[in-house]
Amino acid sequence: MSAAVLAETSAPAAAAAAPAVPPERSVLLRGIELQGAGQVEEAERLFRHYLAHFPLDGAALYSLAVILLRRGDSAGALALLAPAAERDLAFAPLWFAQGTALQNLGRRDEALVSYDRALALQPDYTEVLINSGVLLRELHRHGPALERFNRVLITQPDHRTALANCAVLLTEFKRSEDAQRMLERLLTLDPDYDYGLGLLAYERLHVCDWRDAESLQQRIVEGVRAGRRVCKSLGLMAMSDSAEDHQRCARIFAEQRYPASDRPLWTGQRYRHDRIRLAYVSPDLREHPVGHLMAGIFERHDRRRFELIAISIGSDDGSVLRRRIQASFDRFVDARSMASRQVAEAMREMEVDIAVDLAGFTSDSRSDIFAQRPAPVQVNYLGYPGTLGTRYMDYIVADRHVIPPEHHGFYDERVVYLPDAYLPPAAGLQIAERTPTRAECGLPEDAVVFCSFNHDYKISPHMFALWMRLLAQVPGSALWLMSRSELSQRHLREEAARAGIDPARLVFAQRVPRVEDHLARYRQADLFLDTHPYNAHTTAADALLAGLPVLTYRGQSFPSRVAASLLHAAGLPELVTDSLAGYEALALALARDPARRAALRGHLDAHRQQQQALFDTAGFTRDLEAIYVGMWRHSQLGTIGDGLSV
Repeated sequence: MSAAVLAETSAPAAAAAAPAVPPERSVLLRGIELQGAGQVEEAERLFRHYLAHFPLDGAALYSLAVILLRRGDSAGALALLAPAAERDLAFAPLWFAQGTALQNLGRRDEALVSYDRALALQPDYTEVLINSGVLLRELHRHGPALERFNRVLITQPDHRTALANCAVLLTEFKRSEDAQRMLERLLTLDPDYDYGLGLLAYERLHVCDWRDAESLQQRIVEGVRAGRRVCKSLGLMAMSDSAEDHQRCARIFAEQRYPASDRPLWTGQRYRHDRIRLAYVSPDLREHPVGHLMAGIFERHDRRRFELIAISIGSDDGSVLRRRIQASFDRFVDARSMASRQVAEAMREMEVDIAVDLAGFTSDSRSDIFAQRPAPVQVNYLGYPGTLGTRYMDYIVADRHVIPPEHHGFYDERVVYLPDAYLPPAAGLQIAERTPTRAECGLPEDAVVFCSFNHDYKISPHMFALWMRLLAQVPGSALWLMSRSELSQRHLREEAARAGIDPARLVFAQRVPRVEDHLARYRQADLFLDTHPYNAHTTAADALLAGLPVLTYRGQSFPSRVAASLLHAAGLPELVTDSLAGYEALALALARDPARRAALRGHLDAHRQQQQALFDTAGFTRDLEAIYVGMWRHSQLGTIGDGLSV
């Protein structure tokens, strides 16, 4: 909201009046002029003086509301506007200001009503269309959100914010080519648009479109190193294998989007509770990899020692897993409709001792909750494989494989270690007894099947080229992939043909309704080929659970070292390689040695039967609790602790 909007919506000036008589319109216009010049205190004085005589003047109410909103006083702005709103004043900016205040307060449905009232009065009101479009997108109402951004583009085809938001929404509708064209247009208009280059590169990776990939990614890395807002940190993880670059990128992103609040909620108070109050904050307490991984931990927490609180900021999918997770908590707070500050205030009122962020900078996360410092101890764990680049996150939970000691400097949090893998076992996840036949899966009956069920964006050009060399050296072999995009499949088949491989040797698994049936399919593969620089994480754990050996190349960053962590926990460090050449040689050797592959399967089966580290949920929970207790003890001493490893 800007002073320019105020000037455009104000009435013409009237003649100046003497101070002793009620102020005239010129006083209002003078206030607007001062506001535009940054003299806010004097402008506020004039607006309040004017409103004392004309309490329902829309321009004055809006102008003063803008001052209050920029000051962070949304409640004050809402109270100021209430009398005019009750009289249904026909002044669009007033309804825009009210919608903004309501949105800031977390009253999203009411905010949309106010925005709609503004649009009824002024259908082409750009700021309202943008704000309400963003709100609709946050509410996962992607169709109506896209319609509002498109309305802006009808009259302003070069509007940068509308272009960027449209592009992101088009990716949700799997309209990648349209999204890319819009991002390309955006970058033509503004080559330095915040994160625009990264959005384009990341979207191309999602559909395995590797045009200019190397040069594009090099520009992004150079931009990050220069301190520019060129790419979001999660996208960079699929392009760079440098933990230092990941840290730089996270710091840039966090400083802009999630700076520490100047009004922290917890300011050093010491709580005295019978049990440690442990809060997990996540949008993924549902059918989601994080939900599957954490459900068994939630259920096994020692309730004599911990009071468990869930802060759910995501959707309720009504699933069995959602109900299972809800039942495992002492308190389950559905905070979807609450503003981030409200969520943080609720956590402070509950006197949370330890708050765990299970999302980081992933989809639907809200790191600004933690920026309010609602708890004495704040922990980055599981959902995001890297540092969040902030001072208000105290710890990151890891293991010595994903974050070796020599990498500690690339993490702004204090690194604490679990003894085996940082990734928890997916307790309660069963594999279907029936294994589909190879014919049912579209696989060759008597040939080696390489498998990589990773997301498309993790398939990098250098790894795919290596896989094609393997297919060329192993006659009749097939590469089994899990692409959900016809565009990705087309691009991958084209790349295979360019490498001299029959595209028919790429087999794409179809989606199945039950995760149990999906896991059973792994039994028909011979070797799981990991990706780089972004490894398989939950997918690698799934493969090992199903008894399928995983081959990985261990890189130099958290996301490129996760499969190595899992293989060490599974007792198979020999499947971890430290170079692409070593990875390729070992893959070829295993493809040619069925007896060795059988032995690896036997090892995994025994490991699972004996509930060794990778499959021991109860032991994992005890280790995690020991870390939490150590964090809590240090918080009681007013310190962030070293030596919290189990």
